[in-house]
Amino acid sequence: MSIHLGRLEKVELRDFFKDEARDFTPWLAEENNLELLGETLGIDIELEDTEVRIGKFSADIVGLDRSSNRTIIIENQLEKTNHDHLGKIITYGGGKDAGIVIWICKKIQQEHRKGLDYLNDISTEDYSFFGIEMELWKIGESEPAPKFNIVVSPNEWSKSVKSSTSSTRTLTDTKILQKEFWTELKDYFNENNTFLSLRTPRPQHWYNIAVGKSDFSVSLQIDTQKNNIRVCLNMYGDDVKKNFSNLHQNKDDIENELGYGLKWREMEGKKMSMISFSNKVKGNIKDRENWEDCFVWFKEKAESFHKVFSPRVKQL
Repeated sequence: MSIHLGRLEKVELRDFFKDEARDFTPWLAEENNLELLGETLGIDIELEDTEVRIGKFSADIVGLDRSSNRTIIIENQLEKTNHDHLGKIITYGGGKDAGIVIWICKKIQQEHRKGLDYLNDISTEDYSFFGIEMELWKIGESEPAPKFNIVVSPNEWSKSVKSSTSSTRTLTDTKILQKEFWTELKDYFNENNTFLSLRTPRPQHWYNIAVGKSDFSVSLQIDTQKNNIRVCLNMYGDDVKKNFSNLHQNKDDIENELGYGLKWREMEGKKMSMISFSNKVKGNIKDRENWEDCFVWFKEKAESFHKVFSPRVKQL
């Protein structure tokens, strides 16, 4: 018995995608295709919008990394990389304060590879630059299948070393306590089967959790001076006051769903608004014996905030 196997044939990107804006960007923005890209990069990508205006220019795709709540910029180029698109990814990244920038193209030229490597080298672990070469392959008359090849990625090991070395020298006792608190809180959430996507803890008084849209987050906060803990829905950006107003119109429904009243702070004059609920800690929050009670409270409130606010936020 003879065995017949097909032969892989490479398909030119331009043979399938005639135009970047009309053909390739809408294709990549489809859920299954973003999921494939995310699997390649190890990033949970959620689409926000395509052709997003940033000043006089438009970013091809803007998304959200669900695990870290970082904004993602994706710039598409169906040819070899050039200086024009290198400038665009920097412009768009800065315009949206993106934590992750992904440049997808047919071929990354050596000069631009070095440029991306340089951006990764000088960035902290909060910022990541990826260079992706995309290919299309088919067998016989089959539909072409995409393949994303990572050519440039952050050197996470060197970044973590750089971050930990510098932070170890400068962290105060309070900062060390904050990082240990959030680290143990994350462990508690995971051990108790939370559905929330949790990010890497940092030495700060807050811990943000993605709610499915950039410019919004569920923020867990500790105040070691006043011995308070608080959960908030934080809102940012140019449309923050409109978004706050839209949510406030449903104040009664939201508070009824949660089962408790909230503090609504529009924060006039600032590009930020906040909806929060606080709790006074029994005992000293700096005492580790009191931490588990805090974790129980935070988990209940964070999950309820996410369930109540996330569907509403995604509709804004």
